[in-house]
Amino acid sequence: MESMIMIVAMLAMLYFFMIRPENKRKKEAQNMRDSLTVGDVITTIGGITGTICTVKENTIVIESGVDRVRIELTKWAVSSKTAQAEEAAH
Repeated sequence: MESMIMIVAMLAMLYFFMIRPENKRKKEAQNMRDSLTVGDVITTIGGITGTICTVKENTIVIESGVDRVRIELTKWAVSSKTAQAEEAAH
């Protein structure tokens, strides 16, 4: 009986310390990607930075660099965003 309680306790700890926080991070990342708007400055998972020009259902178009190169990316490739007003303040 004690071993059964230990197994249940270990599974509960596994859930609360590993699975639940990971699901929470995934949900926050998806909410961030769903809230992308034109003018946001983003960084991709590959390290490319740029300003969003167009937002479509599953893709975005960003301008990157001084030459204003435009790149179309899928939304899942975005790792972080900063609003344009915050970027101008730095």
